[in-house]
Amino acid sequence: MKVTKSDKKVRREPDVGKIIDRTIVRLWDTIEELESLNPAELHFYRVAVFGSARIQKGDPEYLEVRRLASRLTELGCDIVTGGGPGLMEAANEGAASSRGTRKTRSFGLTIAIPYEKANPYLDSVTAHRTFFSRLHHFVRMSQSFVIFPGGIGTALELLMVWQLLQVGFMTERPVVLMGEMWGGLLDWMRREMVTRRLVNEPDLDLVYPVRSMEEAVSIIERHKEKFDAARVQFILERRRAARAAESP
Repeated sequence: MKVTKSDKKVRREPDVGKIIDRTIVRLWDTIEELESLNPAELHFYRVAVFGSARIQKGDPEYLEVRRLASRLTELGCDIVTGGGPGLMEAANEGAASSRGTRKTRSFGLTIAIPYEKANPYLDSVTAHRTFFSRLHHFVRMSQSFVIFPGGIGTALELLMVWQLLQVGFMTERPVVLMGEMWGGLLDWMRREMVTRRLVNEPDLDLVYPVRSMEEAVSIIERHKEKFDAARVQFILERRRAARAAESP
């Protein structure tokens, strides 16, 4: 069979798919290296609130999320959400209503989908074009996570954070499950995963199912106290290091 010049040209063309894949991997490696240069996030205590975008104002879940975010803001926590409507808006609204003199902020990590616009209660908006970068940003910013009822997107957020804790890719942080619907998920995991030894029973202890706002606040408040103590120690160590560097 005679090989034409056109055939040779096609064969010499690079595999665009492989180049893109390698570039993406290198990009994420670069992100990880840049993050390793930055000291641990010990400046601000931020709580990510996940939940459905479909819940309407006035619904019981909306009011509960707003109350929780308000209480956390009073404790000095920043609030981080997906920046959209529904329970995300409820959390940002609650934060805005209780800020007072505290220097807390309300963050929205939005995603570029037509039916999910940024809500009006945000101090800072970061627009993401992919769910991957958005999820990474949530993890990077937040010291605690509260998960309210939601759909596939909320489940995705919960399970990614859960797995990072499971494999030790993230330091210990509270993951609080609000609402009865999560009890069904835990029951299914025990029945289908634990009994078949696909996960270990202690993996389910990485999350905190609660029945009330008071329980959720208590868990986060205890963790924030440890965070604040570590922050003071971190600042003192940096000052000692700076003085040592200045000494002849």
